[in-house]
Amino acid sequence: MFDVYKIRKDFPILDRLIDGKRNVYLDTAASAQKPLAMLDRINNFYRDEYANVHRGSYYLSELATEAYEHARLTVKNFINARKPAEIIFTRSATEGINLVAATYGASILQNGDEVLLSRAEHHANLVTWQQWAKKTSASLKYFDLNADGSFSKENFESALSERTKIIAVTAMSNVLGTIFPIKEICKKAHSIGAKVLVDACQYAVHKKIDVQDFDCDFLAFSGHKVYGPTGIGVLYGKYDLLAQMPPYQYGGDMIEHVSFEETTFAMPPARFEAGTPAIAQAVGLAASLQYLMQFDFSAIEAYEAELTRYMSREMLNVNGLKIVGNIPDKGGVCSFSIQDIHPQDLAFVLGKEGVAVRTGHFCAEPLVNLLGYTSLARASLGIYSTKEDVDDFIKALYKAKSFFE
Repeated sequence: MFDVYKIRKDFPILDRLIDGKRNVYLDTAASAQKPLAMLDRINNFYRDEYANVHRGSYYLSELATEAYEHARLTVKNFINARKPAEIIFTRSATEGINLVAATYGASILQNGDEVLLSRAEHHANLVTWQQWAKKTSASLKYFDLNADGSFSKENFESALSERTKIIAVTAMSNVLGTIFPIKEICKKAHSIGAKVLVDACQYAVHKKIDVQDFDCDFLAFSGHKVYGPTGIGVLYGKYDLLAQMPPYQYGGDMIEHVSFEETTFAMPPARFEAGTPAIAQAVGLAASLQYLMQFDFSAIEAYEAELTRYMSREMLNVNGLKIVGNIPDKGGVCSFSIQDIHPQDLAFVLGKEGVAVRTGHFCAEPLVNLLGYTSLARASLGIYSTKEDVDDFIKALYKAKSFFE
C-alpha cells in the first residue's frame, strides 16, 4: 500500500519549518529531496568503507570497489539493462548526453545527415546536439507537439527521413509534463536505421524505466532527481554501441596499456570513467534507487497522477491563472502564469508562505518562448507530496493574488 505520510517520515527536511510555516516543497522537477536511507548510506561509506576503487589490493579499497560496482548493478536492475557493463557513471545526465554526442555522434554524423529533436527539449539535449550538428555539418531538425502540448505521432513521423541518423528526445517534458511514447519512437527510428537517445531525467522519478522494453540505444538520467546525490548521473548504452565508441576523456583507470608512444583503452564501462569516479555519490545513488525499488511503481504513478489532477483542478479555480500543457495523463509538473503577476514576484510571495516553486524558462527557453512566454512558474510533485501541500499552495496563490491587486 502506498502510504505518503509514512514516506514523508523518511525525508527529514520536510519537517523543517520555513519562517514558521510548513515546508511545502513543490520543486522536485528541479531537484528531489533526500531520504534517510541515502543520507545514512553515504555517511556510513565515508566513515567505515572509504578508499579509492579498482587499484588497491587492501581491504578498504576492496570494500569501496565492491560498493561502487554494486551501485552499477543496482542501476542496471533499476532500468532493466542487460548487464552492468552497459551502465556508465557520469557527473550528470548532461555529461551523459555530451558523451554520446562527442563520441558516437561525432564518429557517425556527416554533412547531409540529420539529428531529430522535439521542440520540448531541455537545454542539456538541445544545445548539445545543436553544437555537434554544427561541428559535423549535420542538420538539426525539430518536430512540433500538438497545440495542447501532447505528443504528435504525425509530426514526429513526418519529420523522419532516410537522412535521420540520431533521434534525441525527452521521455517527459520538464515544462509541459508530456509523456513521450519512447517504445514507439524507438521502433520507428530503428526501422529507418536511426539510433535513439532518451533524456529520462524527469521520467525516472515518476515512472518505471525498462530499457529493454523501450529498445532505446542510449538513455541518461541524473542522480539528484531520483532522490539521490548531486554530482552523479547515469548513461545507459547498448553494449555493442559502447564498445565501438572512442573514449570521451583520458586519464587513469580507463586504459588497458600505456607506453610513451601509444595507449590502448579499456572496454566499457571503464573506458568512459576516466580518473577517480564519484564513488560516494554512486553508493548514495544506489541507496536512493533501492529505496525507490521497494515501492510498486504503478502505485507511485497512480498516486502522483491523482494528485496532479487535483492540483490542476484547484489551480484553474484561481482567476487569471493559466496552466501550460494541461493535458490528461501528464507527469507531475504544472507550469503556469497568472495574469498581471510576474512569475518571480509570485514565487517570492509564495516563498514567504513556505511554498517552494520554480520560475524562469526551466532550461527550455526555446519552448517557453514558442508558447508565448519569457518566464513561467512551475509546481512539481514528488513521492512525498501530499494533498495538504497542494492545499497550502493554493492558499498561498490566493494570498499572492490579493497582495498584487
